[in-house]
Amino acid sequence: MGKKLMNRAIITGATGTIGIALIEKLVEEGMDVLVLCHKNSQRIESIPKSPLVHVNECDMSDYGNFNIKNEEKFDVFYHLAWSNTTGEGRNNMEAQIQNIEYALDAVNLAYRMGCKVFVGAGSQAEYGRTDKKLNGETPTFPENGYGMAKLCAGQMSRIECSRRKIKHIWTRILSVYGPYDGKNSMISSLISSLLENKSPALTKGEQRWDYLYCKDAANALYLLGEKGIDGKIYCIGSGEAKPLKEYILEIGKVINPQVELGFGKIEYSNNQVMNLCADISELTEDTGFEPKVKFSDGIKETINWIKGEKRNAED
Repeated sequence: MGKKLMNRAIITGATGTIGIALIEKLVEEGMDVLVLCHKNSQRIESIPKSPLVHVNECDMSDYGNFNIKNEEKFDVFYHLAWSNTTGEGRNNMEAQIQNIEYALDAVNLAYRMGCKVFVGAGSQAEYGRTDKKLNGETPTFPENGYGMAKLCAGQMSRIECSRRKIKHIWTRILSVYGPYDGKNSMISSLISSLLENKSPALTKGEQRWDYLYCKDAANALYLLGEKGIDGKIYCIGSGEAKPLKEYILEIGKVINPQVELGFGKIEYSNNQVMNLCADISELTEDTGFEPKVKFSDGIKETINWIKGEKRNAED
Protein backbone atom coordinates (compact mmCIF):
# COMPACT_ATOMS: atom_id res chain seq x y z
CA MET A 1 0.00 0.00 0.00
CA GLY A 2 1.16 3.54 -0.82
CA LYS A 3 1.64 6.28 1.70
CA LYS A 4 -1.54 8.09 2.71
CA LEU A 5 -1.85 11.50 1.09
CA MET A 6 -3.91 12.96 3.93
CA ASN A 7 -3.30 12.40 7.62
CA ARG A 8 -4.39 15.63 9.29
CA ALA A 9 -7.29 17.94 8.42
CA ILE A 10 -8.73 21.27 9.56
CA ILE A 11 -12.48 21.90 9.27
CA THR A 12 -14.43 25.13 9.74
CA GLY A 13 -18.22 25.25 9.95
CA ALA A 14 -18.30 21.68 11.20
CA THR A 15 -21.49 21.59 13.29
CA GLY A 16 -24.01 21.15 10.46
CA THR A 17 -25.11 17.99 8.72
CA ILE A 18 -22.21 18.00 6.24
CA GLY A 19 -19.57 18.99 8.78
CA ILE A 20 -20.51 16.33 11.33
CA ALA A 21 -20.59 13.66 8.64
CA LEU A 22 -17.21 14.84 7.31
CA ILE A 23 -15.61 14.61 10.76
CA GLU A 24 -16.97 11.06 11.09
CA LYS A 25 -15.58 10.15 7.67
CA LEU A 26 -12.13 11.55 8.40
CA VAL A 27 -11.98 9.75 11.75
CA GLU A 28 -13.06 6.55 9.99
CA GLU A 29 -10.05 7.05 7.69
CA GLY A 30 -7.77 7.42 10.73
CA MET A 31 -7.12 11.13 10.29
CA ASP A 32 -6.43 13.70 13.00
CA VAL A 33 -9.03 16.47 12.78
CA LEU A 34 -8.81 20.02 14.09
CA VAL A 35 -12.26 21.61 14.28
CA LEU A 36 -12.50 25.39 14.37
CA CYS A 37 -15.88 26.19 15.92
CA HIS A 38 -17.16 29.69 16.61
CA LYS A 39 -17.12 30.78 20.22
CA ASN A 40 -20.12 29.96 22.41
CA SER A 41 -21.61 27.75 19.70
CA GLN A 42 -24.78 26.02 20.91
CA ARG A 43 -23.94 23.07 18.66
CA ILE A 44 -20.41 22.41 19.87
CA GLU A 45 -21.64 19.36 21.82
CA SER A 46 -22.71 17.81 18.51
CA ILE A 47 -19.10 17.45 17.36
CA PRO A 48 -18.15 13.73 17.41
CA LYS A 49 -16.04 12.67 20.37
CA SER A 50 -12.81 10.90 19.45
CA PRO A 51 -9.15 10.98 20.45
CA LEU A 52 -8.55 12.05 16.84
CA VAL A 53 -10.84 15.10 17.07
CA HIS A 54 -9.58 18.33 18.62
CA VAL A 55 -11.83 21.39 18.99
CA ASN A 56 -10.70 25.00 19.16
CA GLU A 57 -13.16 27.86 19.58
CA CYS A 58 -12.36 30.38 16.87
CA ASP A 59 -14.72 32.86 15.22
CA MET A 60 -14.37 33.50 11.50
CA SER A 61 -13.19 37.02 12.32
CA ASP A 62 -10.24 35.44 14.19
CA TYR A 63 -8.90 33.31 11.31
CA GLY A 64 -6.34 35.99 10.49
CA ASN A 65 -4.76 35.72 13.95
CA PHE A 66 -5.33 32.08 14.81
CA ASN A 67 -2.40 29.77 15.29
CA ILE A 68 -1.67 26.62 17.22
CA LYS A 69 1.60 25.61 18.83
CA ASN A 70 2.23 22.33 17.07
CA GLU A 71 5.25 21.47 14.97
CA GLU A 72 3.29 18.86 13.05
CA LYS A 73 1.64 20.37 9.97
CA PHE A 74 -1.77 19.70 8.48
CA ASP A 75 -2.54 18.38 5.00
CA VAL A 76 -5.98 19.63 3.98
CA PHE A 77 -8.24 22.52 4.97
CA TYR A 78 -12.02 22.16 4.56
CA HIS A 79 -13.71 25.56 4.69
CA LEU A 80 -17.44 25.08 5.30
CA ALA A 81 -18.08 28.07 7.59
CA TRP A 82 -20.39 30.83 6.32
CA SER A 83 -22.78 33.25 8.02
CA ASN A 84 -26.22 34.47 6.90
CA THR A 85 -27.09 31.46 4.75
CA THR A 86 -30.89 31.62 4.93
CA GLY A 87 -33.80 34.03 4.65
CA GLU A 88 -33.17 37.75 4.55
CA GLY A 89 -29.59 37.18 5.66
CA ARG A 90 -28.77 36.04 2.13
CA ASN A 91 -29.09 39.65 0.99
CA ASN A 92 -27.22 41.15 3.94
CA MET A 93 -24.49 42.49 1.68
CA GLU A 94 -22.19 43.65 4.45
CA ALA A 95 -22.24 40.19 6.03
CA GLN A 96 -21.73 38.49 2.66
CA ILE A 97 -18.71 40.68 1.89
CA GLN A 98 -17.29 39.70 5.27
CA ASN A 99 -17.79 36.06 4.34
CA ILE A 100 -15.58 36.58 1.29
CA GLU A 101 -12.89 38.18 3.47
CA TYR A 102 -13.10 35.27 5.92
CA ALA A 103 -12.69 32.77 3.07
CA LEU A 104 -9.46 34.52 2.08
CA ASP A 105 -8.37 34.54 5.72
CA ALA A 106 -9.05 30.79 5.75
CA VAL A 107 -6.72 30.29 2.77
CA ASN A 108 -3.93 32.14 4.55
CA LEU A 109 -4.61 30.19 7.73
CA ALA A 110 -4.33 26.99 5.67
CA TYR A 111 -0.97 28.24 4.43
CA ARG A 112 0.27 28.98 7.96
CA MET A 113 -0.81 25.52 9.07
CA GLY A 114 1.10 23.84 6.26
CA CYS A 115 -1.91 22.62 4.26
CA LYS A 116 -1.29 21.60 0.67
CA VAL A 117 -4.99 21.42 -0.26
CA PHE A 118 -7.85 23.86 0.29
CA VAL A 119 -11.42 22.62 -0.27
CA GLY A 120 -14.08 25.34 -0.22
CA ALA A 121 -17.83 24.83 0.12
CA GLY A 122 -19.68 26.79 -2.55
CA SER A 123 -23.36 26.55 -3.40
CA GLN A 124 -25.83 25.89 -6.18
CA ALA A 125 -26.95 29.49 -5.48
CA GLU A 126 -23.96 30.56 -7.56
CA TYR A 127 -25.86 29.47 -10.68
CA GLY A 128 -29.22 31.16 -10.22
CA ARG A 129 -31.96 29.53 -12.31
CA THR A 130 -31.21 27.13 -15.14
CA ASP A 131 -32.78 24.06 -16.73
CA LYS A 132 -29.39 22.43 -17.34
CA LYS A 133 -27.52 19.90 -15.24
CA LEU A 134 -24.99 21.79 -13.17
CA ASN A 135 -21.25 21.39 -13.56
CA GLY A 136 -18.14 23.53 -13.32
CA GLU A 137 -18.70 24.95 -16.81
CA THR A 138 -22.37 25.92 -16.36
CA PRO A 139 -22.78 29.73 -16.64
CA THR A 140 -23.31 31.46 -13.30
CA PHE A 141 -26.01 34.09 -12.76
CA PRO A 142 -26.54 34.30 -8.98
CA GLU A 143 -29.68 36.15 -7.92
CA ASN A 144 -28.93 36.95 -4.27
CA GLY A 145 -26.03 38.24 -2.23
CA TYR A 146 -25.30 34.80 -0.82
CA GLY A 147 -24.81 33.25 -4.26
CA MET A 148 -22.82 36.26 -5.46
CA ALA A 149 -20.51 36.10 -2.43
CA LYS A 150 -19.99 32.33 -2.77
CA LEU A 151 -19.07 32.81 -6.44
CA CYS A 152 -16.65 35.60 -5.57
CA ALA A 153 -15.13 33.63 -2.68
CA GLY A 154 -14.50 30.69 -4.96
CA GLN A 155 -12.78 32.82 -7.57
CA MET A 156 -10.73 34.93 -5.18
CA SER A 157 -9.68 32.01 -2.98
CA ARG A 158 -8.48 30.21 -6.11
CA ILE A 159 -6.12 33.09 -6.89
CA GLU A 160 -4.96 33.30 -3.29
CA CYS A 161 -4.29 29.54 -3.20
CA SER A 162 -2.30 29.81 -6.41
CA ARG A 163 -0.23 32.56 -4.85
CA ARG A 164 0.38 30.35 -1.82
CA LYS A 165 1.04 27.24 -3.94
CA ILE A 166 -1.93 25.41 -2.37
CA LYS A 167 -4.14 23.11 -4.44
CA HIS A 168 -7.57 24.72 -4.73
CA ILE A 169 -10.78 22.70 -4.96
CA TRP A 170 -14.12 24.54 -5.07
CA THR A 171 -17.38 22.67 -4.62
CA ARG A 172 -20.92 23.73 -5.42
CA ILE A 173 -23.13 21.78 -3.07
CA LEU A 174 -26.75 21.11 -3.92
CA SER A 175 -29.37 19.84 -1.46
CA VAL A 176 -27.88 17.74 1.33
CA TYR A 177 -30.06 16.26 4.06
CA GLY A 178 -29.49 14.20 7.18
CA PRO A 179 -28.99 14.39 10.96
CA TYR A 180 -27.88 17.76 12.36
CA ASP A 181 -29.47 19.67 9.48
CA GLY A 182 -31.08 23.02 10.30
CA LYS A 183 -34.60 22.90 11.73
CA ASN A 184 -35.92 25.18 8.99
CA SER A 185 -34.73 23.15 6.01
CA MET A 186 -37.56 21.74 3.92
CA ILE A 187 -36.94 18.12 4.92
CA SER A 188 -36.34 18.81 8.63
CA SER A 189 -39.40 21.04 9.01
CA LEU A 190 -41.55 18.58 7.06
CA ILE A 191 -40.47 15.66 9.25
CA SER A 192 -41.14 17.68 12.43
CA SER A 193 -44.64 18.62 11.25
CA LEU A 194 -45.54 15.05 10.36
CA LEU A 195 -44.21 13.69 13.66
CA GLU A 196 -46.51 16.18 15.41
CA ASN A 197 -49.44 15.07 13.18
CA LYS A 198 -49.62 18.56 11.63
CA SER A 199 -50.56 19.05 8.00
CA PRO A 200 -47.70 20.95 6.32
CA ALA A 201 -48.42 23.78 3.86
CA LEU A 202 -46.49 23.05 0.67
CA THR A 203 -46.03 24.21 -2.90
CA LYS A 204 -47.30 21.96 -5.68
CA GLY A 205 -43.94 20.17 -5.48
CA GLU A 206 -43.26 20.23 -9.21
CA GLN A 207 -39.65 21.36 -8.73
CA ARG A 208 -37.15 18.74 -9.87
CA TRP A 209 -34.67 18.31 -7.03
CA ASP A 210 -31.38 16.50 -6.44
CA TYR A 211 -31.02 15.29 -2.85
CA LEU A 212 -27.86 13.73 -1.40
CA TYR A 213 -27.45 12.14 2.02
CA CYS A 214 -24.89 13.80 4.30
CA LYS A 215 -22.63 10.72 4.50
CA ASP A 216 -22.34 10.66 0.71
CA ALA A 217 -21.58 14.39 0.67
CA ALA A 218 -18.86 13.83 3.28
CA ASN A 219 -17.35 11.04 1.21
CA ALA A 220 -17.28 13.33 -1.84
CA LEU A 221 -15.43 16.00 0.15
CA TYR A 222 -12.96 13.46 1.52
CA LEU A 223 -12.21 12.13 -1.96
CA LEU A 224 -11.83 15.64 -3.36
CA GLY A 225 -9.28 16.47 -0.69
CA GLU A 226 -7.31 13.42 -1.71
CA LYS A 227 -7.85 13.27 -5.49
CA GLY A 228 -9.45 16.50 -6.69
CA ILE A 229 -7.71 18.39 -9.50
CA ASP A 230 -6.28 21.81 -8.72
CA GLY A 231 -8.44 24.69 -9.97
CA LYS A 232 -11.50 22.58 -10.75
CA ILE A 233 -15.06 23.24 -9.64
CA TYR A 234 -17.09 20.18 -8.66
CA CYS A 235 -20.83 19.96 -8.13
CA ILE A 236 -21.81 17.72 -5.24
CA GLY A 237 -25.15 15.96 -5.56
CA SER A 238 -26.61 12.58 -6.42
CA GLY A 239 -26.63 13.25 -10.15
CA GLU A 240 -30.33 12.44 -10.38
CA ALA A 241 -33.41 14.61 -9.89
CA LYS A 242 -37.09 13.91 -9.41
CA PRO A 243 -40.13 16.03 -8.52
CA LEU A 244 -40.04 17.35 -4.98
CA LYS A 245 -43.52 15.93 -4.51
CA GLU A 246 -42.14 12.39 -4.79
CA TYR A 247 -39.65 12.94 -1.96
CA ILE A 248 -42.41 14.45 0.21
CA LEU A 249 -44.81 11.57 -0.46
CA GLU A 250 -42.12 9.10 0.52
CA ILE A 251 -41.46 10.91 3.80
CA GLY A 252 -45.19 11.08 4.54
CA LYS A 253 -45.59 7.37 3.88
CA VAL A 254 -42.79 6.49 6.32
CA ILE A 255 -43.98 8.75 9.15
CA ASN A 256 -47.77 8.93 8.95
CA PRO A 257 -49.74 8.30 5.74
CA GLN A 258 -52.90 9.61 7.44
CA VAL A 259 -51.67 13.21 7.71
CA GLU A 260 -52.82 15.38 4.81
CA LEU A 261 -49.99 16.85 2.75
CA GLY A 262 -50.95 20.40 1.82
CA PHE A 263 -49.71 20.50 -1.76
CA GLY A 264 -50.47 23.80 -3.48
CA LYS A 265 -51.20 25.77 -0.30
CA ILE A 266 -48.07 27.86 -0.88
CA GLU A 267 -47.38 29.72 -4.12
CA TYR A 268 -43.99 29.50 -5.76
CA SER A 269 -41.76 32.50 -5.10
CA ASN A 270 -40.98 34.85 -7.97
CA ASN A 271 -37.46 33.49 -8.28
CA GLN A 272 -38.29 29.85 -7.53
CA VAL A 273 -35.63 27.43 -8.74
CA MET A 274 -37.55 24.72 -10.62
CA ASN A 275 -34.67 22.50 -11.70
CA LEU A 276 -31.70 21.46 -9.61
CA CYS A 277 -29.51 18.54 -10.63
CA ALA A 278 -25.77 17.99 -10.43
CA ASP A 279 -23.65 16.63 -13.23
CA ILE A 280 -21.24 14.49 -11.18
CA SER A 281 -19.43 12.91 -14.13
CA GLU A 282 -16.14 14.76 -13.47
CA LEU A 283 -16.43 14.16 -9.74
CA THR A 284 -16.78 10.44 -10.43
CA GLU A 285 -14.07 10.40 -13.09
CA ASP A 286 -11.51 12.25 -10.97
CA THR A 287 -12.21 10.67 -7.58
CA GLY A 288 -14.26 7.51 -8.06
CA PHE A 289 -17.16 8.99 -6.10
CA GLU A 290 -20.56 7.31 -6.37
CA PRO A 291 -23.58 7.95 -4.11
CA LYS A 292 -24.23 4.91 -1.93
CA VAL A 293 -27.19 5.83 0.31
CA LYS A 294 -30.67 5.54 -1.18
CA PHE A 295 -33.11 8.30 -0.24
CA SER A 296 -35.39 5.70 1.35
CA ASP A 297 -32.58 4.66 3.71
CA GLY A 298 -31.15 8.11 4.39
CA ILE A 299 -34.55 9.55 5.21
CA LYS A 300 -35.23 6.81 7.79
CA GLU A 301 -31.94 7.64 9.54
CA THR A 302 -32.86 11.33 9.46
CA ILE A 303 -36.34 10.69 10.88
CA ASN A 304 -34.92 8.57 13.69
CA TRP A 305 -32.41 11.29 14.56
CA ILE A 306 -35.12 13.99 14.69
CA LYS A 307 -37.27 11.68 16.86
CA GLY A 308 -34.33 11.36 19.26
CA GLU A 309 -33.86 15.13 19.36
CA LYS A 310 -37.53 15.61 20.21
CA ARG A 311 -37.33 13.04 23.02
CA ASN A 312 -34.24 14.74 24.44
CA ALA A 313 -36.01 18.11 24.35
CA GLU A 314 -38.92 16.66 26.34
CA ASP A 315 -36.71 15.16 29.06
